[in-house]
Amino acid sequence: MGFNELLGNLRPGASAQAAGISRGYTGPPARTVTATSGLTRLRCASLLKPLYAWAAASHIPDAERWRRHAEPAVVVSSNADTLKLWLAVGPRVILDDLDRRTGVRWAPPNGDPSRFGSVEVSAAEVAAAYAVLAQAAVTGDPVAGEIVEWMRRVGGEQAFGAREALSAPGAGVKCGWYGAPDESCLRTHAVAVLPRGGTQVTVVAAMTAQPYTDERDRDVYQARVSEGLPVEAEHEKVAGTLVRALMTATLAELGEDQAASP
Repeated sequence: MGFNELLGNLRPGASAQAAGISRGYTGPPARTVTATSGLTRLRCASLLKPLYAWAAASHIPDAERWRRHAEPAVVVSSNADTLKLWLAVGPRVILDDLDRRTGVRWAPPNGDPSRFGSVEVSAAEVAAAYAVLAQAAVTGDPVAGEIVEWMRRVGGEQAFGAREALSAPGAGVKCGWYGAPDESCLRTHAVAVLPRGGTQVTVVAAMTAQPYTDERDRDVYQARVSEGLPVEAEHEKVAGTLVRALMTATLAELGEDQAASP
């Protein structure tokens, strides 16, 4: 299913974005794909945690302390460990570091800068930043390499079936999901890093904000969040199919053969 059909079938009030990048020395010319319907920027939820961990590493002298928080932030999407990195280094320092490394500039959220998941981003920016991380990993940056390996260990419900959809069992994946009390949508986002050998990498990203207006469903959802219970199943029900379809459509638009993915 292509972008026209996927985006044309969105419910009123929904937003969706997809982006992809394929590039690398000795490979084909760099290719990019973007598609957007609705809001041009969305809150990122936990989608950027591996990038935050990458930027934080050079500002925390104790490597073991960094790893103690960075690994669970990436592998199991630990908010508590992400917050320790985010506040220990400082939101502005982390985002400035990512700007310097990737050329993508994000701003701390208005109101409460400690809310790392409220940074607003586009799918194209996410794909661009992760492409830099992925190429740093394959060209010898040990921290980037470790982070991409952790992304390969993200599993179960937290991967939202991205590897299976992309026919890429070895892909590094990170997803973000949340529905804040002040929002009428559930946000469900995903990014996948597909190394192709040498310095070649492919990155695909999908971001969605799907209407979630049933009062009882919202109350149950917020109660589960308050109690620290998982809510991935609700995001799968509301947006899982769309997220995977956007990712596979992006890979196809890049001219990539799914079966060739590692």
